[in-house]
Amino acid sequence: MFQGIYTALITPFKNGKIDEKAFQSFVEWQIAEGVHGLVPCGTTGESPTLTYEEHNRVISLCVEAAKGRAKVLAGTGANSTDEAIMLTKHAEKAGADGALIVSPYYNKPTPEGVYQHYKAIAESVKLPIIMYNIPGRSVIDIKDETIARIAQIPNIVGNKDATGDLARVSTLRALVGKDFQQISGEDMTAIAFNAQGGIGCISVTSNIAPRLCAEVQNRSLKGDFSGALAVHDKLVPLHQAMFCETSPGPVKYAASLMGKCSPDLRLPLVQPGDASKARVQKAMQQAGLI
Repeated sequence: MFQGIYTALITPFKNGKIDEKAFQSFVEWQIAEGVHGLVPCGTTGESPTLTYEEHNRVISLCVEAAKGRAKVLAGTGANSTDEAIMLTKHAEKAGADGALIVSPYYNKPTPEGVYQHYKAIAESVKLPIIMYNIPGRSVIDIKDETIARIAQIPNIVGNKDATGDLARVSTLRALVGKDFQQISGEDMTAIAFNAQGGIGCISVTSNIAPRLCAEVQNRSLKGDFSGALAVHDKLVPLHQAMFCETSPGPVKYAASLMGKCSPDLRLPLVQPGDASKARVQKAMQQAGLI
């Protein structure tokens, strides 16, 4: 089960290349801070601008650094089914514990096309697969009925929801039952998501506040929602600051302030503006991170 806080890992760059040393040190720190899992090569990891070789390398580096101490849910989605199959096969070979596969973006497939996409990927590997529904980036919203159909594929075990619609946790649960793993894709909804049957959050903020984000999950999954809320309240300005400009710009800048990596991004993403940087710094100070 992919339960608890999973960090949607940033990918450090240095001189235009992946900073492998910084990345593995970052993974080590994340584990030491108590995260339950790691997600390399998601959107926060700038997967759209990684080459296939870099994408595969980052997943291998993550598995190598984790050494089984935290689960690795590798981002292997693509809007080409063949490409997604290739990336997912590599993740399986590299030793990842599962694959996170985003809904196909840009080409806008029909519900049947979405089903066939996930079916083809799932049948190519034995890895457990978590779907990822994020209409804000992929354009399409995978409706509950389609997710329920896809959930019948044996190794499709859950869904990461970034719709922001908390009713979806309950409406999907009514169709697929409690064993289908539902994971929040938004830090701000993490507690409410768990209260309605979710089991965790794939987090951007945990890149820089892993211990606090892990505490929110640990408390909420034990039913201590008041305790979780007390921690969450401290994190709200930080959650907001992480999306004051397109992610991962703000969170990568925040990580640089902590000495974890450079703030470098790959075009077409650029550094946050001065006002956004100031907002990030203020939120980090309020949370006691710097």
